[in-house]
Amino acid sequence: MGLMSESLTQILIPVAALVGIGFSLVQWFLVSKVKVSSGIGLENGYKDRLIEEDEQEEGIDSDEAVAKCAEIQNAISVGATSFLFTQYKYLGIFMVVFGGIIFLFLGSVKGFSTKSEPCTYNKGNLCKPALANAIFSTIAFLLGSVTSVLSGFLGMKIATYANARTTLEARKGVGKAFITAFRSGAVMGFLLAANGLLVLYVSINLFKLYYGDDWEGLYESITGYGLGGSSMALFGRVGGGIYTKAADVGADLVGKVERNIPEDDPRNPAVIADNVGDNVGDIAGMGSDLFGSYAESSCAALFVASISSFGISHDFSAMSYPLIISSMGIVVCLITTLFATDLFEIKNVSEIEPTLKRQLLISTVLMTAGIAMVSFFALPSEFTIYNFGADKAVKNWHLFFCVSIGLWAGLVIGYTTEYYTSNAYSPVQDVADSCRTGAATNVIFGLALGYKSVIIPIFAIAVAIYVSFSLAAMYGIAVAALGMLSTIATGLAIDAYGPISDNAGGIAEMAGMSHSIRERTDALDAAGNTTAAIGKGFAIGSAALVSLALFGAFVSRAGIKTVDVLTPKVFIGLIVGAMLPYWFSAMTMKSVGSAALKMVEEVRRQFNTIPGLMEGRAKPDYATCVKISTDASLKEMIPPGALVLLSPLIAGTFFGVETLAGVLAGSLVSGVQVAISASNTGGAWDNAKKYIEAGASEHARSLGPKGSDAHKAAVIGDTVGDPLKDTSGPSLNILIKLMAVESLVFAPFFAAHGGLLFKWL
Repeated sequence: MGLMSESLTQILIPVAALVGIGFSLVQWFLVSKVKVSSGIGLENGYKDRLIEEDEQEEGIDSDEAVAKCAEIQNAISVGATSFLFTQYKYLGIFMVVFGGIIFLFLGSVKGFSTKSEPCTYNKGNLCKPALANAIFSTIAFLLGSVTSVLSGFLGMKIATYANARTTLEARKGVGKAFITAFRSGAVMGFLLAANGLLVLYVSINLFKLYYGDDWEGLYESITGYGLGGSSMALFGRVGGGIYTKAADVGADLVGKVERNIPEDDPRNPAVIADNVGDNVGDIAGMGSDLFGSYAESSCAALFVASISSFGISHDFSAMSYPLIISSMGIVVCLITTLFATDLFEIKNVSEIEPTLKRQLLISTVLMTAGIAMVSFFALPSEFTIYNFGADKAVKNWHLFFCVSIGLWAGLVIGYTTEYYTSNAYSPVQDVADSCRTGAATNVIFGLALGYKSVIIPIFAIAVAIYVSFSLAAMYGIAVAALGMLSTIATGLAIDAYGPISDNAGGIAEMAGMSHSIRERTDALDAAGNTTAAIGKGFAIGSAALVSLALFGAFVSRAGIKTVDVLTPKVFIGLIVGAMLPYWFSAMTMKSVGSAALKMVEEVRRQFNTIPGLMEGRAKPDYATCVKISTDASLKEMIPPGALVLLSPLIAGTFFGVETLAGVLAGSLVSGVQVAISASNTGGAWDNAKKYIEAGASEHARSLGPKGSDAHKAAVIGDTVGDPLKDTSGPSLNILIKLMAVESLVFAPFFAAHGGLLFKWL
């Protein structure tokens, strides 16, 4: 036994989760102190009069600007909420149908019998019937789905609440605006980490009431939680991604390239849809996505542990090791957040990115110490881990190394991504430089940058896999993935910060705020592009480790001793699996393209038919553009979603578990490459455009002001990159892990009844 008693574990986990929720509410309260209603700001007298002088010169009355901000914020919030509610109606139907499929498939393993049966691994004992597994997996699936949807929705609510507040704070200086945006990001990060932990913890304890000593069955049914989390994330990511990019591409092509009006100009009919899109795609989608990764890595670790000595000897503290690590992560991130908001103040624009980078470093260093403590106290000094039929002897410090290497691999991926997508470094500057000869060279350089940016992250993932597998078999990989996600609260805070700043810039432009404010929000936004890319890097890296862990759990559960690449059954799976990410990307890219086409036509139509629109005398019809985006995304999210969800079912049912193992390995290996390169290419193009627009260096100024040829070439690159970085790239990591977790949940069925084709032949 470890040094922690069961009762202590039972207290610590929920306490950490509640602390996380409490902290996020405090941050939310601090953000809410910024008032968005006209007339209040000036009564505080002296302090607020110090708001920028130049604003008065440009003749913008402060009250008027505040009222305008409030109005725009309201429009964005209403748009995002109504879209998500419509999307959730469809997802609700999906949840019921897919829940039914899980129940039927798993219940039919033993013909819906209610008799106890011998355990799969612990042969001598009796375990609960397969029917119970079917019922509880379905419940876990529904719980995971609801938590995932909730994570996304709450994040969106916070972001639409904070965007105008960030704009208004920018009048007082860049530091104040940064803190507002960052705090709101933290609200989302902590709510998500704490909610995910709490619901999982409560579910385990409730399921225990029925399962009693049958831990094997208990943790097998808990894997449904991860499946629910990720299936919702898939639709959220794809639907949100199509929504945001259709609007963004449409707005950019007509507004910037054809009409020469700035980004987020209120005359552009697609601007509201574009700003709504940032919230439903980048925030709600990202929230569900990282929640899914988190749920699955916990489920994979718990499942492998339940068939190892922890589960067999019923050592609850050691069994809960993944949950205790997440609890520790919440505490560590809480301390880390204070560094950004309270201990150091940002005085000028150049400090924004270093501060965000420092967040990653601080949380990683502190977490390493935290993991050491947890590994020492929660684990027995020696134990065995299930390793494909054999038992592997492992010591507690081995697991410390497994979790830490995942954590540090995450940092390496984050920093590499930052290097390739931030306009402070040469890769993006080279891409910007290539714009002087037009869009074609920009596209060539950008693609090359994306492919090159894959190298270091892949080596980092490879080292993490090798070390953790050598030390603790599949359990090692599962906890390495958990290590990468243990600082999820901080990772999400710096990630959600991006879209919030992006929206703040849009509101500043639409409300007609002065130039200096727009410059500040642009600086916040450029850093936000980079942090969003870092967040995607984390999501992809963790997805690779998570799906490998789930793959291991699936192979164990399906009773396969080895997966032999040279057998034709496996090889055909491998090559088809490697093709799936391309098929999936083709679907999502084409959806964005066709939706953007409709959007461009609508925006052009409005510019041509509404008299006085260009002169600013008439208002554009925003609602039609919002409707185009909504309809397109709801219709177009179904085929890619079906592809991901049906592939494992078809492969497992008709071709059997070996072929399915090949499909999973293939999709993992090719999906990671495509995802990283797509995300980084898009991020680099976006920041190359920002680099030229900001004109902060001699080199940037030589490429011209907004509207120059080089700038137009950069805008085209940015527009091509949009669906890559916000639709295809980030959705691919969900494809990788969703297929793996689905195979694990359905493994009992595939093992019993799968491979129909080969049986007939």
